Amino acid sequence: MKYLSILPSIIVSLILLSCNNDDDHPITPVVLSENVEVYDGDLIQNGYVLAIKNGSETSYLLNKEGFKVHEWTFEENLGNDLEILSDGKLLGIFKSSNPDISFGGYGGLLKILNPDGTTEWEYNYASENTIAHHDVEILPNGNVLFIAWEKINSIEAALAGVDTVTTDIFPEVLVEVNPSTNQIVWEWHSFDHIIQDKFNTLPNYGNVSDNPQLIDINYDLVDNGDIMHANGLDYDANKNVIYLSVNYYNEVWVIDHSTTTAQAASNSGGNYDKGGNLIYRFGNPEAYKNTQGQRLFYNNHFPNLLEDNEPGAGNILVYGNGNDVSQSTVFELDLPDNFSLLPNTNNEPVIVWSFTDTDFYFGRVSGAVRLQNGNTLITEGDYGFWEVTPNNDVVWKYNGGGDIFWRCYEYLPNDDNIINLDLF
Repeated sequence: MKYLSILPSIIVSLILLSCNNDDDHPITPVVLSENVEVYDGDLIQNGYVLAIKNGSETSYLLNKEGFKVHEWTFEENLGNDLEILSDGKLLGIFKSSNPDISFGGYGGLLKILNPDGTTEWEYNYASENTIAHHDVEILPNGNVLFIAWEKINSIEAALAGVDTVTTDIFPEVLVEVNPSTNQIVWEWHSFDHIIQDKFNTLPNYGNVSDNPQLIDINYDLVDNGDIMHANGLDYDANKNVIYLSVNYYNEVWVIDHSTTTAQAASNSGGNYDKGGNLIYRFGNPEAYKNTQGQRLFYNNHFPNLLEDNEPGAGNILVYGNGNDVSQSTVFELDLPDNFSLLPNTNNEPVIVWSFTDTDFYFGRVSGAVRLQNGNTLITEGDYGFWEVTPNNDVVWKYNGGGDIFWRCYEYLPNDDNIINLDLF
């Protein structure tokens, strides 16, 4: 048989592919790990999966038969993202020791590791008032882009119109650093682009629904001050913009990266002449009091822009955690060619594909990547990995055995990332 579902709990399972019509060329049996619960050898993409264990000191490379082909042990725990670069090196964010800011997903330490695990580059972004967290991305120019929290003390926040008098807040920052010089070459601060409609005598007062380019700073004032909790980013080289997943706003924000740092602190300049204001946003029109458009996300992770060489190029995958219904959904969304963000207008992108299942739900972490064969590889954080076809057929499932996974990425055997890793 070619399809296996719900394997028995044995150390190794053999699938004897007996439905071969050519007796002179028998098919070699496929040996599967007990962790593999679904396997359709005709429809899967036979690549290597980088299984990124959430906040762990280890992560591993996995084949589709369910066996680890390599495992890394790090000096520090991950804080969360890790990826294999085209030269075989690893880029990751790791946890600082004894940080002053330690919300879930904190990091503070950016690293590029050689294939053997030794450190080539290290950059510390952790202080009393700031810390890098969650996600990191290498840009085409070789610079490293990451998310950070910055502390705004309660007095400064209240004077800016934040509805708080006792709690410091920690809004989001984007930072680009040149690893050759360790110099910060670009920054964007969300606190430069806020609006509030509670205190008409204080700064930033205005009509939230009339200003979708600004961030309603009072939308979700959680008690600990982590009011936005961004958790993922991606870079669009064609449009020179950044997609930022903002979990507590249930949105993805789009930010112009073509600005200077000074322009990014203003409302003008850059290719879109909006400065650092949001040039687009989607997933939750309620976050800017827009009555038009369907809300898609109830917590969300991993805005993954599909590249030019990937099926669906130009669209974006987002993992909707679905905390409102205890049901997760992966969305593929058709982004507009020209970003438009207007008041009292349906600004939401079109859903071109989605996947869910009655057994598919985790309210934290998770994500999805598009494979070269058109399948989608999904990380369900507290379970493991699903591979599904464009028709939503489940062709591979890997049970992580109780591990929590941040994400996964897949690489083909002939990808430079794998060849230069030099494991085989």
